[in-house]
Amino acid sequence: MRILLAEDDVSQAESIKAWLEMDGYSIDWVARGDHAILAVQQHQYDCVLLDRGLPKAEGDDILKELRKTQQTPVIFITAKDSIQDRVEGLDLGANDYLVKPFSLEELSARVRAHLRLKQQASSNILKFKELELDVQAKTLHVQQQLVNLTAKEFQILYKLMQNPNHIVSREMLEESLYAWGDEVESNAVEVYVYQLRKKIGAHYIKTIRGLGYRMNADAS
Repeated sequence: MRILLAEDDVSQAESIKAWLEMDGYSIDWVARGDHAILAVQQHQYDCVLLDRGLPKAEGDDILKELRKTQQTPVIFITAKDSIQDRVEGLDLGANDYLVKPFSLEELSARVRAHLRLKQQASSNILKFKELELDVQAKTLHVQQQLVNLTAKEFQILYKLMQNPNHIVSREMLEESLYAWGDEVESNAVEVYVYQLRKKIGAHYIKTIRGLGYRMNADAS
């Protein structure tokens, strides 16, 4: 799962980033509003944590830009704590409103809650042939037998099974696995796909040379 954190307080941003990474999320951090706008225009996030008082562009403007094309869960994290501030933020389209200072445990819980709602809305169970992927429980069954996947193997299979007839490029898979600045080995995706094929059967994932991967409709 990939989260955008837009926060200009360096110390607080580092604490949030480190905490959420321990929960297994990939975090992209920006400290300026204009950079956050570029990020939501160019990437698809699972959740956005948004300070309302950012330099160069306010959090409200970023939310408006995001809502033009996406319904990604957005949690305002802000020092603006009046009832009117909260009402305005939620009416703008934010899914939640967390007033500073807040506990990191509560932030984690709210992120999990909104990700659960998002997953439920998009269906908890993805099926392809003999594969059954439970998005909420993070489990895979092949021919009704449980198959254990690592977090990154699960994420790759999830991206492929979301639109099984579509080709997913290596770059798109890397983007779903890693945050900005993470060291990515040149063959990382190929390694994870190889490991997946060993666990579920090589015939389920088809390589489209020069383009990427998709689920194999001819698998049987």
